[in-house]
Amino acid sequence: MRKRLYILLFSITILACSDFQKALKSDDVSAKFNLGTELYEAEKWNKAHRLFTQILPNYRGKPQAEKLTFMHAMCSYQMEDYYIASYHFDRFIESYPDSEKVEEAAFLSAKGYYYLSPVYSKEQKETIAAIEKLQLFVNAHPNSQFLEQANTLVKELDFKLEKKAFEIAKQYNVIKDYKASVKSFNNFLFDFPGTTLRDEAMYYRLDAAYKLAILSVQFLKEERLKTAIDYFNAFLKAYPNSEYMEDATRMHEELKQELNTFTIKS
Repeated sequence: MRKRLYILLFSITILACSDFQKALKSDDVSAKFNLGTELYEAEKWNKAHRLFTQILPNYRGKPQAEKLTFMHAMCSYQMEDYYIASYHFDRFIESYPDSEKVEEAAFLSAKGYYYLSPVYSKEQKETIAAIEKLQLFVNAHPNSQFLEQANTLVKELDFKLEKKAFEIAKQYNVIKDYKASVKSFNNFLFDFPGTTLRDEAMYYRLDAAYKLAILSVQFLKEERLKTAIDYFNAFLKAYPNSEYMEDATRMHEELKQELNTFTIKS
């Protein structure tokens, strides 16, 4: 019985493949549309896409064009060809602005850009583009069923930019360019006031300022010591229970001792 079932399933698969190959080689545009739609509904994205690509020009201006254009874009999206999918979704919106599928197309176009966003350590041009696309979607469709998901994606992408800026500032500290590190952390704290990395950023800014002050030439040292102490006070006020407070306090004590030498001399 099981053997017969396998044979039946195998036969159906062969017939389905045979129908697809015939349609692919056929000049019957209607047959391609119908089979492509069946394949689309069965989530056979690659095969449906091949048929839709062949017939798309034939349906321009016809009633079926709206449905076909959307399905064609969706196939690219499901095949994870996100750049092309976003392009086709954008063309769909331009061609059919009154379609009931416009909202979904706009969201999927923006989400396609989200998938193109690389890891935080790489160039973030695509991430910025994705945020802009998603924000445009949110502004255009404030009551969308996709609104919550869009906002979640924006937050995730924003964090990539935060992480990128944070790691750049931290790297300056690693390579002992403490002046650049302090400046970068100041820029980071200004650019991302609500960041979840604020605790760490304020600590590493203090760490960089401490090292810059301690290692400074004499005529710059007093001012830099005072600046580093100001950073400690700001850190203490914002995060008195931080996991970094022990190290921060140690740095503060050394900074005060160094500054006292200037007071004694004067």
